[in-house]
This record gives sequence, C-alpha cells and structure tokens, in this order.
Amino acid sequence: MDTRYSTEQLELRSAAVALLSDLGPRTVADLDDRHRRARLVAAVADAGWLELRGPGDGDAPLASGVEVALVARELGRAAADAPFLGPVLAADLARQSGVELSGALTSVVFETSLADFAALPPAGSSQGIAVDCADAERGLVLAEDAESIGEFRIHALSLGERSPATDLTRSLASMHLLAAAADDPQGAPILEAGVAQTRALGLAITVADLVGTMEGVLDATCAYTKERQQYGVAIGSFQAVQHLLAEARVLVEGATSVAQYAAWAVDATWTADALQAGAVAKAYCARAARIVCETAIQVHGGIGNTWECFVHVYLRRALLSSALFGDEGHHLRALARRRLGYDRGL
Repeated sequence: MDTRYSTEQLELRSAAVALLSDLGPRTVADLDDRHRRARLVAAVADAGWLELRGPGDGDAPLASGVEVALVARELGRAAADAPFLGPVLAADLARQSGVELSGALTSVVFETSLADFAALPPAGSSQGIAVDCADAERGLVLAEDAESIGEFRIHALSLGERSPATDLTRSLASMHLLAAAADDPQGAPILEAGVAQTRALGLAITVADLVGTMEGVLDATCAYTKERQQYGVAIGSFQAVQHLLAEARVLVEGATSVAQYAAWAVDATWTADALQAGAVAKAYCARAARIVCETAIQVHGGIGNTWECFVHVYLRRALLSSALFGDEGHHLRALARRRLGYDRGL
C-alpha cells in the first residue's frame, strides 16, 4: 500500500478545504443559518462529491474509496452540515444494481441499531432510520431476492419526518418499512458481495469522518490554549495541558493510519479483507475520537461544557459516526469471533 496521495487527490483535498473554509460552520449559531447551509449543500452537490461512487468506466465507480475518504475527512474536520454519507452510499448501491437515482437526493436506511442497512421484512412492517438525510426525499432499503440465494434487490421508499438527533450537523428520519409496491422500480439484482463492499465503503467513510472530527476539535483546542491565559500566561505553556494534547495527537496519528488503510482496501483487496480492515479501523477510531473530544472539552475548562463552545458539536458528530455500522464493542466482538473463535468477554 502506497499512502502517498496523487496530484489529483491532493487537488481534491485542497478544493474541499477551500470550499469548507468558506461555507462551513464556525460557531454554533452558524448551524441555524439556513442561507449559509443551503449554499454549502449546493456547493457540495455542484462539486460532484455525492456522485463519487456513481458509474465510471465499465463496472467501476467514478472514484475510489480513497477519494471518498478524503472528502469525508475534510467534512468531519469542518463539522460540515451537508449530507454526504447517505447519498454516497446510495449512489454506490444504485450503481451496482442499476437503480436510477436522477432527480431528488437519496439516502440509505439503517436498522434501528445503526449497525447495518435496513431490509424489507418478509411481511408487515418494521422500523428503519435514514441517516444524513436532511434534504433527501427517498431512502434505499434491501430485499432478499426470492428466486436467487445471495442476491438482493434495491427498493426506494419515501422518507418520513425528520427527528432531532444528537449530531447537530446531520439529521435522522425514522420510518416504517412496508412491503414494496408492485410497481416499485427495481434494477438488476445486487450480489451479497456488492452489498458487503458498500458496507466496507460505509466503514471507510465513517472512520475518515472520525479522523477529521478529531483533527478539527484538536486544532480548535490548540488554538484556544494559545489565547486563554491563567496567571498571566497562556495555558498552552502548562506541562499538564501539553501532555493531554500530545496524547490526543498520538491517537489522531494512529487513527489516520488505520483509516487510510481501510479506505484503500475498499477497492484494492477482497471484500472480506476490506470489511476486516474497516472493522479494525472503526474499533480504534471510535474509541480514540471519544477520548480526543473529551480531552478537548477538559482543556477548554468550564466553557467546554457550554452551548456556545463549538467543541460539543464535534463530540456530538463523533458519537453518531461511532454508532454507524457498529461501535467499537460491536467490531471488537466480531473480530474476536472471527480470529479467536471466542464469543464472550470484550
């Protein structure tokens, strides 16, 4: 694996940094600025970031998991309140199944545990949650193909009302999953391996978002330590504060390494290996992000627990990203079963 970015990838990152520096939120009050947010959402769509996993050459997507993770990382660093994860995963599933997604924005629907995609029940209805779906009108769910084992079909359902979420930058929509209508447009069947690859992509996006979130909150905290003074000197000069920030930086560097490998593995390795790389990265990054965000709040002192301090926005974002596709406990148990054959503890 070569971790060096190509010229095109560096240009993509630079474009993302420039766009988010201009339109991303800087204060908690900015999250209520609908005009700014509308401009940001439109700019993200116009940049083509939501179509990165759309059709490219042949059966391949337009961009690799590395490019998608680059954008996700910068969105996390800026705590950007524009949909990304849901539309990108929807585009990836649609590309593999041939479902047409032209027009209204589309998200994907998760199970209520947020650990996996939601599937249409054999009969009756069940609950699902569309994630990162602020402007989406439809949500994609899976249904096992009755005629072929190991194949799924994609169904698009209308999303219900949005509900408040812990994350102030991304919205959720609870909905009932009903049996699809007879005239529901469907594409070609999608193989189980294809769904698994989209899971690996989802893990890569969430861990990249966690890395960006850690970088963003740590940058903000380091800047604060240069301005806040105690006893006539900046608190950043205190050794105890330096130790806290140094330990947080070490966690960020470790998270960056596993996140880059997970993003590379999406298209460069077997699907099972990509899923395992994503699971390892998620187990590490979810725990690291919580520690880094809590460290940021601690260094900010009393103001870190107030609504006006922006660090809690990063913590909230990290909590949702940690839950998507399973938290660290979920993946540690799965890794223990896979590698050790042990199903208890951890």
